[in-house]
Amino acid sequence: YRIRLEETASRASEGGFDAFSTTLLVSPYQKHELIVETGKALGKKYSVEFYAEDFRPGYREGMKISKELALYRQRYCGCLYSKEEREEEKARARAEASTR
Repeated sequence: YRIRLEETASRASEGGFDAFSTTLLVSPYQKHELIVETGKALGKKYSVEFYAEDFRPGYREGMKISKELALYRQRYCGCLYSKEEREEEKARARAEASTR
């Protein structure tokens, strides 16, 4: 979280923005408190507010709407580690299915 948020905080500060945030705050699968703590610390470091809204209550509704609109939804966060983890899970599932 720190690497992503630090880059965002730095750019927000350089750009003269009032605040910065992250879409990670919508996911019930992320460590919400750690994201908020990290964002606030970086906000102080870069003199730009971290907007720490808890968007998780809208997660299911957002997923429902995105499906209805046929929007692209990737099943990993976007980093290489997450992508590799997802591919390993798919390979395990295929291996388990083939042994049944």
